[in-house]
Amino acid sequence: MRPHPEADTAYSVGMATHDAEEARRPRSVRPRVIHSAQALVDEVVEVASLPERGGNAVATSYSRYAGGAVNILVAAARSGAVAVHAGSVGTGANGDLVRAALAADGVALSSPVVPDSDTGICVVMVEPSAERTFVTTQGAERDISVASLDTSAPVAGDLVCVSGFSLVGRTRDPLRQWLSGLADDVVVVLDPGDAFGSLDDSLREEVLARTNVWTSNADEALTLTGVQVEDDSAAAVALRLPDGAVAIVRDGSKGCHVHEAGHTAYLAGHPQEAVDTNGAGDTHTGVLLAERARGADWLTAARRANAAGAIKVTRRGPATAPTAAEIDAFLAATGVAPVRVDRG
Repeated sequence: MRPHPEADTAYSVGMATHDAEEARRPRSVRPRVIHSAQALVDEVVEVASLPERGGNAVATSYSRYAGGAVNILVAAARSGAVAVHAGSVGTGANGDLVRAALAADGVALSSPVVPDSDTGICVVMVEPSAERTFVTTQGAERDISVASLDTSAPVAGDLVCVSGFSLVGRTRDPLRQWLSGLADDVVVVLDPGDAFGSLDDSLREEVLARTNVWTSNADEALTLTGVQVEDDSAAAVALRLPDGAVAIVRDGSKGCHVHEAGHTAYLAGHPQEAVDTNGAGDTHTGVLLAERARGADWLTAARRANAAGAIKVTRRGPATAPTAAEIDAFLAATGVAPVRVDRG
């Protein structure tokens, strides 16, 4: 049983040590999904509209959730992946909330607890259209090192997620050094985010040269390539990556484009009446990687990820990804065979 968010620090540190030991224990041959980015606490308010500068808005609801890297890891775990968080988590109520959320879905935390510093927050303002606006603080989640990331011990076939938001600030240099030391057969998955487009050219090219899988929304692909999604931005992204790399570009409720081996396939989405799009892209990525870790081809994985994203936007909160069984049921109801692959 996990501690209440106000449980004492000693218990939290003890549980984190246990999680780190679990992450390093001998395991099956199935690849793991490892995330190196920031796990935050999302403080979500629903507003009728954003206030003008210097103005005020009254929220109709307020919630706290574990978010950031947690979203992808929880989505992956709910689709059967062995998931590990390599990023740092702080000491305090926010850190406890993150640890509890990870543990609830069996996600291991490999890195040690950061003492005397709590995890940061992201204030999320959600409008009736489900559009989101963010303000983020920085806390213990930025206190990483090569040694702390190394606690996840990636091996051949593991899928290591990297966020563009980790390539700025004090996480940039240790992450770069760690990535440069990973074995060639560790699969690096880049989730660029808005931050990637603002990086200097040399850093951006350095990261692209080590990327095996690109997964982004259409705007992020456009920023990199100058190509619209309907003009095959997935192929344009792939031209910036090493030979054999895969590029997945999401286009909201319309679905996604998957470029692999010189060919781009469009996979239709499942438009829904969205109530909260926060974490939808993360859900897509988590399920995509979980299915790949299970042995699915990229198109099968992306079909299930599309379904997962469609389910998620009907739920409030960021880390509200569906289970594999819920994805099966959704696909069956739409007349799509819910194919799953498991290589053991």
